[in-house]
Amino acid sequence: MTFKAGFAEADITPPLGTHKIGWIKDIVSDEVLDPLFARAAVFESGDARLGIVQLDTLCAPASLVAGIREAVAAEHGFPGERVMVSATHNHAGPAVANAGEVERDDAYVEILIGKVVQVFGRALASMAPAQLGFGRRSEFNIGFNRRVVMRDGTARTHGRFSDPDALCFESPIDPEVAVVGVRSADGALLGALVNFACHPTHHGSEGKLSAGWPGVLARTMKQRGCPVTMFLQGAAGNVHTANPATGENKSKEEAGAILAGDVAAALDEMEFTSDVTLCSCSKVIDLPRREPTDEQVRGAAFGAQRFIDSAIYDRMIPQLVERYRESPTEPAEVQAFFLNDTVIVAVPAEYFAEYALRIKQAAWPKRALVVACANGMLGYVPTREAFDRGGYETTFGPPSRMAPETGDILADAVIDLIHT
Repeated sequence: MTFKAGFAEADITPPLGTHKIGWIKDIVSDEVLDPLFARAAVFESGDARLGIVQLDTLCAPASLVAGIREAVAAEHGFPGERVMVSATHNHAGPAVANAGEVERDDAYVEILIGKVVQVFGRALASMAPAQLGFGRRSEFNIGFNRRVVMRDGTARTHGRFSDPDALCFESPIDPEVAVVGVRSADGALLGALVNFACHPTHHGSEGKLSAGWPGVLARTMKQRGCPVTMFLQGAAGNVHTANPATGENKSKEEAGAILAGDVAAALDEMEFTSDVTLCSCSKVIDLPRREPTDEQVRGAAFGAQRFIDSAIYDRMIPQLVERYRESPTEPAEVQAFFLNDTVIVAVPAEYFAEYALRIKQAAWPKRALVVACANGMLGYVPTREAFDRGGYETTFGPPSRMAPETGDILADAVIDLIHT
């Protein structure tokens, strides 16, 4: 079997005046700092074909994923169920979903789907015999656990150790920078998939449009000779560029440059093979939504922490409660792509880092790359222990709607897929 691969990218920067999501409140864009992209990679070995789409957006809601898959299948004859759609979780991008009081920009979403179909077609057209490699680095200077356990037993998201009541970080981060490299038969680099877990929130509170530090990563890697670098966000629900121990917050330029150095080093040492086996599997499961208490509805539960504007929560929560009474569960897709001993798994949530670490251990001897914010969006999915302490990610409202057992159910389903 001949292994083939193709990569492509396209500018998806929205026009000024487009509404943004990522900050709960409504923000209208008034400046473009750097372009946003859609990127596509396609792989083929024998009869097996896999496609990955990466968007410089906050999320990839299920409706958008379905639209992309249907359009790709119709236009290119590529099986939609073998397309993974991931978002970098960029907080400075357009409203591709309803979020807080911001409504989805339907006109932009329609244009976006059209551009993704085009870029997917260009990736298919560029397919050529190729070689695959895997490499990794550990990075502790970009992402930090943002949840600080306090003396009263609560957890404070973006807490500081300068606070005399701060005790410790709640949990570890996932420091792995995992890199899948692809080069042509003659050794020329075609593209790379990069998996790392950390929130990209720069410029989220402003009117500026930006791809954040994942955009800096892709731009820097292009300067270093990698034509297309696709950033696949990891389980970063509790990981951020701000360090609670020092108060330092890496700029998007600093974070992107550091990560590019890691990726370049991994590529330089990578061993490649043209003997590649591909396969995929997926499963849709029903997950429980929260059954909020009166205290949770009022934002008065133990450790509750609302960000930006508590009034937005008060206005939105009655609608959420009514909706969840009518539909107490929510469908979610988990998906696994196998490239030899590397398995790329997609989870539709802002997943906590602990779950990625659990999945990676359970995947052994395979190497698992956990891609969050992919094929849908459930909002925050913290650990059960995190729910006991509170904090922003567990506080009931638009960003956090799923029941405490959701994370374990998702992890169990992913592990089952890996060992299918």
